[in-house]
Amino acid sequence: MKVRYSPLEQQFADVDDVFDELKALVRSTDFTLGTVVGEFEEMFAAAVGSKYAIGVGSGTDALKIPLKALGIGPGDEVITAANTFYATAGAIAETGARIVFVDCDDTFGIDPDLIEAAITPRTKAIMPVHLTGDMANMTRITGIAEKHGLKVVEDACQSLLAKEAGRPAGTWGIAGGFSMHPLKIINVWGDAGVIVTDDPEMDRMCRLLRNHGLRNRDEMEILGYNTRLDSVQAVVGKWIVAKVGDIVAARIRNAARYDAGFADVPEITLPVRRAVKGESERSVYLNYVVFAERRDELLSHCQANGIDAKVHYPIALYKQDALRHLGYEDGAFPVTDRHAETIISFPADQHLTAEQIDYLIGVVREFYGR
Repeated sequence: MKVRYSPLEQQFADVDDVFDELKALVRSTDFTLGTVVGEFEEMFAAAVGSKYAIGVGSGTDALKIPLKALGIGPGDEVITAANTFYATAGAIAETGARIVFVDCDDTFGIDPDLIEAAITPRTKAIMPVHLTGDMANMTRITGIAEKHGLKVVEDACQSLLAKEAGRPAGTWGIAGGFSMHPLKIINVWGDAGVIVTDDPEMDRMCRLLRNHGLRNRDEMEILGYNTRLDSVQAVVGKWIVAKVGDIVAARIRNAARYDAGFADVPEITLPVRRAVKGESERSVYLNYVVFAERRDELLSHCQANGIDAKVHYPIALYKQDALRHLGYEDGAFPVTDRHAETIISFPADQHLTAEQIDYLIGVVREFYGR
């Protein structure tokens, strides 16, 4: 049996209604920051539970723009998790600020116990990362930020609709950034991102920054960027964001099936995950991730049996050549290193069948002789 990783072929198999709206868009010629962009932003804000949503060109820009709106730049420092994806560090670097890594814990979130030791007089913000579909410990992180007068900008790109204490990912800090890259919880036909905020000044500044700093057609208030959400992608975004509740519910069901199937396999360790307690606590399982003994052998076994398993991420970010200039020695982040050596990701998307999940579970159990 084949168990693919990406659900895109199934997700976009029947999109006649999308093409109908795209035809209407072409006839309207409303291509740049058009009406449909505002409609999508309203839908996204309502789904997340924020006052404002600002569509931008990518998830990376959805992280960079709020930092720029806060005035963060050269000479400043931004704290983030050592186990994150490249874009988190890239967004900080684009502002000119220094990236300061802090190790994670086994929830995959930045370890709150280690944050204060990384704070210096140059620290201006914390960018927690909600990795794999779960959330970092925002109750503690926002408490630390308030104590030290720091801003929090959340990298929520992987965890749309995740919750802690009833509060959604992206809504704890001054702003949160989301990605609609094709492998995220909701996705469009290319790159796109969304910033959410409840702060009217942050909303105003992000809208300026995404569009050259223009107050209107003829007046430029500040220097900005060209990172507008395309009207074409907004059409696709409207179509998919309307389905996000069902998408997340299916991912949660699939993860529960995996958990049950691996419960008696001692070589598989389930992460410390946010329990599903009604609507107050929620993981959304962008990736279904576990710790596995003999991980690389298991990965090869899965691939040989038609299962497109992945590793997110096999080389810790601080060890990448592009970031060696930060000066971190190998072993500086032991939990991040352990994760890079032991985690494996399985698909959890809404289009998987129970038969595919059970087959994957069986292949893993077979590998360990269960």
